[in-house]
Amino acid sequence: MNYRNRLGQVFYIIIVILLGLASRRYGALLPAWLATYSGDVLWGLMVYLIVGLLLPKQMIIYTAMTAFVFSASIEISQLYHAPWIDVIRSNRLGGLLLGYGFLWSDILCYAIGIAMGVGLELFYYRRNLD
Repeated sequence: MNYRNRLGQVFYIIIVILLGLASRRYGALLPAWLATYSGDVLWGLMVYLIVGLLLPKQMIIYTAMTAFVFSASIEISQLYHAPWIDVIRSNRLGGLLLGYGFLWSDILCYAIGIAMGVGLELFYYRRNLD
């Protein structure tokens, strides 16, 4: 069984966060479709990496399933609009973490980001087996 390198996971999480923030800040410089969806794809990838960091011995499929359930749960929670949670969402950090409004396309983007994480991890493990 392969174990994830925690220091490497932290490094990749930081890179993905920086790319996600850059995609929001410089979205006008990107093609419209990339500006619209890249942040959500990167958010899904970030969640996958965080789950891998927290559970380094977990199999890839379970890491992906955990990340997807968490991501989809956050998206579905956006259907709930009590004053207390909308106050959290009105804060920049709270909005980045919890989102603002439910979109089916976001769930698809999270799945794509998680699939990218799975693919990159499988590529890494296969490359190191040779």
